[in-house]
Amino acid sequence: MRSAVTKAAVPNTAAIPSPDRPPLVREFAGVSLQSRALSMSVRRTVRPFIEAWAFTPSLPWPASLVDRAAFSVRPVQGTRRHEVRLPDCRAEFLYTGNVGDQQAVLYLHGGAFLCCGLATHRNLVSRISSATQAPVLSVGYRMLPRHPIRRSVEDGIAGLRWLLSRGYPIDRIVVAGDSAGGFLTFAVAHEALRLGLGRVAGTVALSPLTDLDPFPKLDHPNSYRCALFPRRAVPVLLGLVRRAESRGGEGYAPVVSPVDLDLTGMPPALIQTGSEEMVYTDARLMGERLEAAGVPAEVQVWEKQIHVFQAAAGVVPEGTRALSEVGRFVRALG
Repeated sequence: MRSAVTKAAVPNTAAIPSPDRPPLVREFAGVSLQSRALSMSVRRTVRPFIEAWAFTPSLPWPASLVDRAAFSVRPVQGTRRHEVRLPDCRAEFLYTGNVGDQQAVLYLHGGAFLCCGLATHRNLVSRISSATQAPVLSVGYRMLPRHPIRRSVEDGIAGLRWLLSRGYPIDRIVVAGDSAGGFLTFAVAHEALRLGLGRVAGTVALSPLTDLDPFPKLDHPNSYRCALFPRRAVPVLLGLVRRAESRGGEGYAPVVSPVDLDLTGMPPALIQTGSEEMVYTDARLMGERLEAAGVPAEVQVWEKQIHVFQAAAGVVPEGTRALSEVGRFVRALG
């Protein structure tokens, strides 16, 4: 049984073939003391907050304050950045001193489509610029509950058009994102193809949400293991998505889960996930669907790493190593 959102948005997906071979899965073993400490800290601090939200989602939770509270987050030393104004949202163009020529990254932050933004992800984005040796346009897209996910995709496309207007060829642009931004990564790359803009060079998804059906996640043992997300939060979030999509108005095309898209012609993908994450099933399924469509996909499974552990690079060695893998992947596309 699939969720109401997916049923409404997607025709019959039963005909999607199983891949002839599994996606290229690389497992990264080992859990550092720093990683264990971070996981324990998140489980005791952030997770209870999310659980409280899941019990009372109708309260006026100040989601927009999360990004404002991150004003002190700094990019890595030597990063230069300037503000960009897209038609319906803000963005930031960041680059380090070692950027190459003509390759760029379009970044879409995570935050469950509800929170976070340019400030919360500034350090991570600057590290991605350093690892890839490419400038990054970070997009502060419109979010729930005021805007359905389709508007977030439109803002991602606006960011892509901005890079194109600055001389970056479509086949030298990599779209990347974490968590909900991983959903948008695949959605924006797919929309670029649909609009005739062309195929981007590749996609990078960190701990991505790719399936709006809650059941595969809830049926997996990770729904009890995840250090960040409680089980209750999954249907609550997807209920918010469903309500936002229903307010799209006449002629509005509901968003489709990336795993249910026609992925033919999509660019190569790198997907990273922790082995005990809630969205582990999403990462694996996305890799399988890409491979079934003939798209090269590398799924990296990092032992017991928390959701978007790459954001802790510089403190957690696995995060630093994971971003090195991102850099390797992106540079190989150039």
